[in-house]
Amino acid sequence: MAILVTGGAGYIGSHTVVELLAHGEEVVVIDNLRTGHKGAVTGGAFYEGDLKDRAFLDSVFKKHEIEAVIHFAASSLVGESVQEPLNYYDNNLIASHSLISAMIDHGVKKIVFSSTAATYGEPEEIPIREEIATTPTSPYGETKLAMEKMFRWCDGPYGLKSISLRYFNAAGAHPDGLIGEDHTPESHLIPIILQVALGQREAIGIFGDDYPTEDGTCIRDYIHVMDLANAHWLALEYLRKNDTSGVFNLGNGTGFSVKQVIEEARKVTNHPIPEKISERRAGDPAVLIASSDRAKEVLGWKPKYNDLRTIIETAWKWHQANPNGFID
Repeated sequence: MAILVTGGAGYIGSHTVVELLAHGEEVVVIDNLRTGHKGAVTGGAFYEGDLKDRAFLDSVFKKHEIEAVIHFAASSLVGESVQEPLNYYDNNLIASHSLISAMIDHGVKKIVFSSTAATYGEPEEIPIREEIATTPTSPYGETKLAMEKMFRWCDGPYGLKSISLRYFNAAGAHPDGLIGEDHTPESHLIPIILQVALGQREAIGIFGDDYPTEDGTCIRDYIHVMDLANAHWLALEYLRKNDTSGVFNLGNGTGFSVKQVIEEARKVTNHPIPEKISERRAGDPAVLIASSDRAKEVLGWKPKYNDLRTIIETAWKWHQANPNGFID
């Protein structure tokens, strides 16, 4: 039986495909290639299409015996979601509704969901535990939380079991340089910093230096993309063995400010990486640091690449070899 990976040509989705294949899983990938790259898909069956196209979805489910779904396909930029909220409701909620309907009609009752720390908004405590209040400060976080709730409400009447993985700042690349991070335009901090080191940008912009943190810049918990990929496979195994839904944070439990990440990147790349301060970005909380104790205890998750230097080094290795990203 196969695992359907939606958004499997995207950054985290493609790394999860690598992880699934390494564990001997049969993989089917769906991606509309709006932000993903076909060149990032290293194996399995690939179908280009949109989740809102029900006829397309039905055709994929009929061609393959799908056991479970790992759902990455979504719009995922905090600032953009504030400016274009209707697009986020359309691409995140409506597309997920179409996917779940297809799953139910085809008898597929297991889903691992790519959720986010943005569901917490400005957290009431640090480190963030799964039990604290979820009060998103952006349409991105709001739609991801609504998707989690939609899955849970489908448990009783349809028997849909879901694992929602709320992860923090994904970063890094496959350690062997097989695939890496490539967005157009790029919005994630570490690849933008590395673009400066490659001479593709003059400086790294810092969105606000007046936050209530030690150096005034936002603090985030960075987690290596392959550790995230491994957690998705462990969540799949958990559903197979327990048939029980749940929510898990994924992070390293350590926060680094924007300025600290820039300084570490200077050491890795041996480049001065100039910086400039600009206005705060809408919807950005000051501090996001995870407690991942539940994932470690219940899923058996053990991050392997859990220091900032290693995360940046793997990203730098890929960006140096692929300065223009994937060539689709």
